[in-house]
Amino acid sequence: MPIKYKPEIQHSDFKDLTNLIHFQSMEGKIWLGEQRMLLLQFSAMASFRREMVNTLGIERAKGLFLRHGYQSGLKDAELARKLRPNASEVGMFLAGPQMHSLKGLVKVRPTELDIDKEYGRFYAEMEWIDSFEVEICQTDLGQMQDPVCWTLLGYACAYSSAFMGREIIFKEVSCRGCGGDKCRVIGKPAEEWDDVASFKQYFKNDPIIEELYELQSQLLSLRTNLDKQEGQYYGIGQTPAYQTVRNMMDKAAQGKVSVLLLGETGVGKEVIARSVHLRSKRAAEPFVAVNCAAIPPDLIESELFGVEKGAFTGATQSRMGRFERADKGTIFLDEVIELSPRAQASLLRVLQEGELERVGDNRTRKIDVRVIAATHEDLAEAVKAGRFRADLYYRLNVFPVAIPALRERREDIPLLVEHFLQRFHQEYGKRTLGLSDKALEACLHYSWPGNIRELENVIERGIILTDPNESISVQALFLRAPEEPQTASERVSLDGVLIQPGNGQGSWISQLLSSGLSLDEIEESLMREAMQQANQNVSGAARLLGLSRPALAYRLKKIGIEG
Repeated sequence: MPIKYKPEIQHSDFKDLTNLIHFQSMEGKIWLGEQRMLLLQFSAMASFRREMVNTLGIERAKGLFLRHGYQSGLKDAELARKLRPNASEVGMFLAGPQMHSLKGLVKVRPTELDIDKEYGRFYAEMEWIDSFEVEICQTDLGQMQDPVCWTLLGYACAYSSAFMGREIIFKEVSCRGCGGDKCRVIGKPAEEWDDVASFKQYFKNDPIIEELYELQSQLLSLRTNLDKQEGQYYGIGQTPAYQTVRNMMDKAAQGKVSVLLLGETGVGKEVIARSVHLRSKRAAEPFVAVNCAAIPPDLIESELFGVEKGAFTGATQSRMGRFERADKGTIFLDEVIELSPRAQASLLRVLQEGELERVGDNRTRKIDVRVIAATHEDLAEAVKAGRFRADLYYRLNVFPVAIPALRERREDIPLLVEHFLQRFHQEYGKRTLGLSDKALEACLHYSWPGNIRELENVIERGIILTDPNESISVQALFLRAPEEPQTASERVSLDGVLIQPGNGQGSWISQLLSSGLSLDEIEESLMREAMQQANQNVSGAARLLGLSRPALAYRLKKIGIEG
């Protein structure tokens, strides 16, 4: 339906937008729908703009702020589509100007709108009243020679383009920041502007930044090639726990020592094993991965060590096993605990003597293979239970390495998310806007029982369920939205006394005072409870308690807990 707008039409009622604002004061977060928002001092933004102008020059700074506004406009267009799916075209379009006002950026007064989405017609004239960018110039930069509402302009271009499904360009034809009597903008399709090509240059990355990105890309490519040559790639992770694993593997890689990788399912044991192989002097030789749990027990020996023709029914020809294929290289035995007793004996012989016999053969073959084994179970307990040979366990356990679970390295989750987003964007041939702030928040608090493999599957599902140029929501990631973690201020058991917030602060304080606990006991119990909820992760517990990590570590040390 075409939109014919007259000035007397008002759009002051936008409760549906204000109702989306949610303050999580205890968590230090503000939300507008699934978008995390910020409250920033006007003076701080003015200082930032001045620094950008002084550092980059006016033209480059203009491009930076135009692109900043453009991204915000895309996000708000997505929010408007979700919020007003059944609204009239005018109601949906005006959500953009309304959100501009809601965020304190500018008061927007449309003076003329002529829009017809069906036929692609768009013409808009608007007056911007009390623009924050004009005020910045008046108070901090002084009067400029050209229009100054750069962020607002980028926002209007992006929002209108997303709304129309075609490229719309707005230009500021009058601006108070450069001496005009008012800020007035006109928007119409890109092809209807004579100088659109020069204006669109602002939306491309600055030449200096592009050059920097190109150099960084070349450097990354060189480092990647070097890493592959030297075998130093161990997956994605920067947390201290994961760096410890990488350092240990670096030390083990250069020798032939057997390595035993321990950790829950899905933590990336094969990635680590492959990296050890690449880091070793055997990098040019084969790497063979075997999932012992996936091979039937009666076939495991022939699969690993080979079989001679006629050894059993169905053995119509001789063939080598996985160990022979890995000769001079590395074999990775995942879930080694699943090996049959006979296969365990044969593996022990390979480790001790460097030789094997194919099933049904009486000839010994020399073999030079490095063995990296992995399991998510406790092999020592399996030895006690008689499920695993003690002598084999001691041969494999020369260099054990425990790979931390994903919940123990939550700081790596954003890096992993970005990695999987890039991979699946390319694989499915579409591009989303990434995780919404709320979805990333859910990922950071989820326990991830399936670890990195589960995260990978969740991101893939999110991309499948999300339309192009939309943010991936919590609902797209999780079939059932994960419960938000309770903080120590919401529910805590102190020395067996359950403390829960009542209808007001006084109720909660009364429970504490009547519990009979001293202040030191309350503090200790809170810290222990926070550590338990954070799976003994000091950084996570500090976030729950609203402390810095060093502050919590100091308090934990006083009560005998090493942080």
